[in-house]
Parts: sequence; C-alpha cells; structure tokens
Amino acid sequence: MATVTNRTDAYRSSDSQAAHLYERARRVMPGGNTRTTLYQAPFPPYAVEGKGQYIIDADGESRLDFLNNYTSLMHGHADPDMIAAVSAQLARGTAFAMPTREEIELAELLVSRIASVDQVRFTNSGSESVMMAIKAARAFTGRPKVISFEGSYHGSYDAAEASLPPHSNALEAPPQPFEYSVGTPRGVLDNTIVLPFNDSAAFEAAFAANRDSIAAVLIDPMPLRIGMIRANQDFIELIRERTAAAGVVLIFDEVVNLRVAYGGIQSLYGVEPDLTTMAKIIGGGFAGGAVGGSETVMSVFDPTLGHLKAPHGGTFNANPVTMTAGKVAMEKLTPEEFARLDRLGESIRAGIGETLARHGVDGQVTGAGSLFYIHLHDRPLTDYRSSITNKAEQAFATRLHRAMMANGVFMSTSICGCLSTPMGEGDIDAFTTALGLAIEEARA
Repeated sequence: MATVTNRTDAYRSSDSQAAHLYERARRVMPGGNTRTTLYQAPFPPYAVEGKGQYIIDADGESRLDFLNNYTSLMHGHADPDMIAAVSAQLARGTAFAMPTREEIELAELLVSRIASVDQVRFTNSGSESVMMAIKAARAFTGRPKVISFEGSYHGSYDAAEASLPPHSNALEAPPQPFEYSVGTPRGVLDNTIVLPFNDSAAFEAAFAANRDSIAAVLIDPMPLRIGMIRANQDFIELIRERTAAAGVVLIFDEVVNLRVAYGGIQSLYGVEPDLTTMAKIIGGGFAGGAVGGSETVMSVFDPTLGHLKAPHGGTFNANPVTMTAGKVAMEKLTPEEFARLDRLGESIRAGIGETLARHGVDGQVTGAGSLFYIHLHDRPLTDYRSSITNKAEQAFATRLHRAMMANGVFMSTSICGCLSTPMGEGDIDAFTTALGLAIEEARA
C-alpha cells in the first residue's frame, strides 16, 4: 500500500540539483525551458527516473505520479511489457523509409475500438493530429472556416490556438478568436469562429450565419484546459445534427479523452464524429498521434485516387518503436481494466470531494474515467469563464500544489491529474491523506 512519504521538497533549495540544472538550462534554452507547460517559478524539479506509479527527481525524492506526463502514460513508468517489446524493436531498427507491419497492427486495433474510425493516419503529436484534421476538413469541404470553443486547448496549430484567450482582459468581450501567439496572421483569425462551450443558442446562431463557409467544428467533449467540464449530451447531439445536415466535418479532439473509455469519450455520448484526433496513450510513452475517421473524409489523404487533396508526410510518422509501444499499451487496456480504472476514478473524485468538505474548502471535482480536476470554488461550472478562479483562489492553488509536492504527490499546477494502471486503492488513500495535509499547510 502506498503511503505519504516524508517531506519531499529538497528541489526548492537554492543548492539543490534542480537549481543547478536550471542554471545550466538557462544558458542554452530560453528561460531554461523547452516545454511551456512545465515551467515553474523559480525552477522545476528535474526527473531522473520513473518506476510504476512513482517519479523520482534529481534530488533523490520519490513521489506518486498523478500526472503521468500529462495523461500520456496510461501504464505508468517503465512498464515491463513495454520495455520488452520496445527493446526487441530497437534491436531491429528505429525508423525506415518504408512502411512496417507495426503501423498496420496499431491502425487495426484503433479501427476495431473506435466506432467512428474506418481508417487512420499517424502523426507524431496531438498538435499535428489536430492540424491534419483541420487540413482534411478544408480539403474535403472546400471551405475555410473552423468553429471551436473558448478556452479549449487543441495544440499549437494557429487555427487551433485561436480559442485560447491570452489574458484576462480578453474576457471583457464575448468569446472571439484571439492571437494566442503573437504574430498570428489576421487571415487565420478571420477564418476561426470561437463560441462559448455548452451554449446551444450561440452555436445555432453562429452556425446559421456561416453555414456555407464552415469546414469543421472542432470540439473536445471534456476539455482539460476548461477544467474537465463535460459537454452536455444535447449540445453534442445538436452539433452532430447540424454538421451532418450541412456537410460540415465534425472533429472530436480525443488526444486526452481517449483514456476515458474503451471506445473513447465519444462512446459515452453515442455520437460518431467524422474525424477523431488521438495521441498520448496511443504512443505508449513515445511521441505519437493519429487522425482517424470515416473512409469518405479520410480519402483526402489517399494517394491512389489521382489528385491528392491533402498531402501528409513526416519522417518519423508511424515509426515502428512508437507503433510497437502503442500496440502494447492499448492491448493492455482491456474492457476489464477500463472498468477497474473507472472505479478508481470514482473513488478518487469522491475522496477529494470529501476531503475538501472536511477541511471547509469551497470546491468541487470534475472529470471522468481515470481523470480528475479540482476546482477551488463552488460556483456552477458550464464553460471556460465559469471555471476561472479569482486571484485569491489562484494563490491558494499555487500554495496547494507546492504542499502536495512536499507531501509526496506530483500533479499538475492546475490541480488536476490522472490515474495509471499500476495504481490501486492504497494510492488513492495516499492522495487524499496528502491533500488534507496540503490544505492545512496552504492555509498557514
């Protein structure tokens, strides 16, 4: 049974290994950082090893890992089955200018699990998968515009980033496309329509006004950046009905939410999109992604049909190491294992809720399956704006995250996390115990 360890915050010392590594990093990387989501002030801990549900930092401290490289490591760290399969593939070669059997096998597995997916195209990341899905939708429809929903993160493609308000002042106006990365061309923003999440009336109005110019509707049914708030069933059904009638491509971003259920989160809604973007768990711990969908829409990538509508290459697309790891990872995720993770997910969400209440914290928990998100307020949650915390709540969240780290739990600075298959009820108990201690320390 996992237990809360002794204090684990040596990395915060100015003489820690983390501090020394960060000084080296600053000399060769802007801000000492090459992945914005991992930035922490004054510096982050540095990982050196992972074992199962534990992550060990450069200062020798071990923590329960409830982040799992932002939900991508479904089986935790250094899974023995993964190591054996990948090691055998490494001895045979890592990448070839030829297709391999391994890409066919992983594609077959994904097609067999996801009802809406007839064919698959592999990429190297979730961002690239979303980019190719948007390109496919434009190529298929001959239209330019994309509808997305405020606050949803879909990776680093210009058209996908426009849904992210860059600062709080942006919220003084109705939802609109923004220059999230400075220098985004005006034309990109003109062809992006950003709407409030879960607002059927706003969607109906915008869709009717732009019907003949819309290529795609891009939606994550439970966006992490919004706070793992579920899309309402009637909202998803409305979008599917309108897009189908207008010949608009419906894209589900399941980069994170494929881990929610055996058939992805779309199986919980009983709604089939035209395209689905995937990444994270399908790479088995290696960089990988995919876009999959109906044979009709996926035909834009088919080089045998004459004029190729959507060319798509990539030196490391479908490399056999990622394909091998992904196949093993997905094969280990049986319906029975998903059911067990569902039970653990319900347990940790309930335990968090009880801990918050016991310590007098106005908060709530969202998520589904093996995912959870802690909101440090009790206001109704419907969309991005309803999930935003005020300055006092943000400050408390920062202190709470540091206290959780000090009490042996690693999670996102956003106070969200996920489970991995090595975990059991003992790890859930350890988390809630650490949370209770962290709340009291964050108040001090």
